Amino acid sequence: MTDQATLAKLSTRGKFEEIEGIFGKHFHLGLETRNIQGKEIEQMCSADCYPAFCKLVQSNATGLRRCNRQRRRSLEIAIETGQSYITICHAGIVLVCVPVMDRDNALGGMFFGKCLWEPVTEILIEDVHRRLKDVRTDKVKLAAAMRELPVMPGRTIHNAAEFLFDLLYEVGGFDPRLIRWRRERSEQQSQIGEFIQERKKLGTEWQYPLESERELLGKVKIGDRTGAKEILNSILGTVLFHNIGDLGILKARLLELLSILSRAAVEGGVNIDVMLEKNLAYVNKVMQINNQEDLCAWISTALNEFIELVYSSQDAKKMTQIRPAINYIDANYDKPMTLAEIARVSHLSVSRLAHIFKEQMGITIIDYLTSVRIEQAKQLLLATDQNCTEICFQVGYNNQSYFTRTFKGLVGVTPRQFRTNNQRKDKISAPL
Repeated sequence: MTDQATLAKLSTRGKFEEIEGIFGKHFHLGLETRNIQGKEIEQMCSADCYPAFCKLVQSNATGLRRCNRQRRRSLEIAIETGQSYITICHAGIVLVCVPVMDRDNALGGMFFGKCLWEPVTEILIEDVHRRLKDVRTDKVKLAAAMRELPVMPGRTIHNAAEFLFDLLYEVGGFDPRLIRWRRERSEQQSQIGEFIQERKKLGTEWQYPLESERELLGKVKIGDRTGAKEILNSILGTVLFHNIGDLGILKARLLELLSILSRAAVEGGVNIDVMLEKNLAYVNKVMQINNQEDLCAWISTALNEFIELVYSSQDAKKMTQIRPAINYIDANYDKPMTLAEIARVSHLSVSRLAHIFKEQMGITIIDYLTSVRIEQAKQLLLATDQNCTEICFQVGYNNQSYFTRTFKGLVGVTPRQFRTNNQRKDKISAPL
């Protein structure tokens, strides 16, 4: 059975009309469906899926060929990344492709857009004419058709893409597990890439992030999935930055990390036999994967399993007890606070909370609060023009001298030196 037949079978005309109606009600845009080869599926296209602008462009053989090539390219990217692909098409207007997959079977894509980010201007008209200089069209009619296109800001387009993705898989009955995994893999690679760029700006010497490793164990113990994944990606980014392209080094580091996480799981109450059995499966999996992206995505999945194991272990009760303290500090680090206040929100005595916190997190409550404040200060120093005094008060300190001493003790340089060094690195790395 062809992909087109499979797609038509799984998403009947009735289902398409339901998707079309709900999507159109919210965003007033037509839908266009294509199979995996990029061929249009007529019965799954809205009557208004091609505005006058597109019809003018496609009335020329060159323009039509370009449009079809653009659809195929958008399909490839959307299916490979597992997420909606938003672009400016060859003619200069917005085009969005939502990938359609059922488990591991790529079926095609659903397109929408054919709109503008901003209102038509003479500059925009000139840009479109320049893009279509070898496509024979009536420029006056083309400009008039452009003015008829809907205008939608970028945020609305992104919201529409997410809305259609969820709607398509819910109504169409497709299994989105693989595509969601691909989306997570793509997002992870983006985070790792951002971290590598940040490392380039800092220009610091290579040092395995042992501190990040300890923070990761703490996040795993309290069941903080989001925080744990962010730290994991920073560790992966550091390893890849200094050993780019070396799959062997990455595998070795992942095996070390698995060993550390396994030990932490056992210390947290997970049965040793269960952990040894899982460890054997983990080691085999690492050795079977032979590309960087899938290795990084897999270790993220394994991290979820560790969190589930630890959080459901005998020690989960203790971690539940200190979770309110963690949440309180993360939300209120910019305000003065006392151990008594933190203990009160945890419904524990100060001494009991301090004991459990140190036992489970490996650091004291004050050390954790300090690390949160200094990390936020570093971000403000890099991302804003606020002076050091303003940042000092913004992250919860009321004495600049104490703030400076604390910052230097953790980071190795003063706040001002930290900012200056990073600005210098930016200037050095800027293109000539």
